[in-house]
Amino acid sequence: MDRIQYLSQFNLLNALSDEDLIEMDQLTSITIIPKNTYIQTPETFKEGLHFIKQGKVRLFKLNADGKQFTSDILCEGNVFGEMNRISLGTRDHYIETIEESHICSMNKDRFESYLMQRPRFMMNMIQVLSDRVVGMSHLTQNLALGSLHDKILYVIKKLADQLGYTDHEEGFLKINYALSHQEIANLVGATREAVTVALQELVRAQLIQTGFKTIYLHRDQFEKL
Repeated sequence: MDRIQYLSQFNLLNALSDEDLIEMDQLTSITIIPKNTYIQTPETFKEGLHFIKQGKVRLFKLNADGKQFTSDILCEGNVFGEMNRISLGTRDHYIETIEESHICSMNKDRFESYLMQRPRFMMNMIQVLSDRVVGMSHLTQNLALGSLHDKILYVIKKLADQLGYTDHEEGFLKINYALSHQEIANLVGATREAVTVALQELVRAQLIQTGFKTIYLHRDQFEKL
């Protein structure tokens, strides 16, 4: 695939002209990273801005007991990293690929001047930052105030919005991501055992259906959330 076409498929870069994309190509390197590989740990953090061209990555932290808490799952078109005065809040995170991922990285020494010369691209960056702040605010509020059932439903809806879903039978929507009970526990900050019980209760209430690493959310619940 042509490199310029490769770059133009990023959500964030859609506002750029072909000429801008040619220059962006000169600032960008693409790395293919295998599944289950660390892109970053808090100890190995380096300044840089990274775009996900293909694949998915998980952002998580560890508490004092070594328990994981997943902050976000990012897919194609998402951005992570920190550079100069731009921060997406990922400095103190572990960042791990959950499938083979193609990551575009920016040359930080040239990116700031590039940004200043392209106000439309800067506005896109501001929108990305704003969306991330709003999303993290909603997540924090839900995890702080909601019941375990509410937390689970919220993160399922969040993943459906981010990663997509397909129609399923009897009014349910299939989340396009293989999700284990442990991964849900990491997302809501609970034990796997507690999540398993809560999922069974949500199934009995006909709010969700489950299969092997598969979650279906009822369309009425999806719209309500």
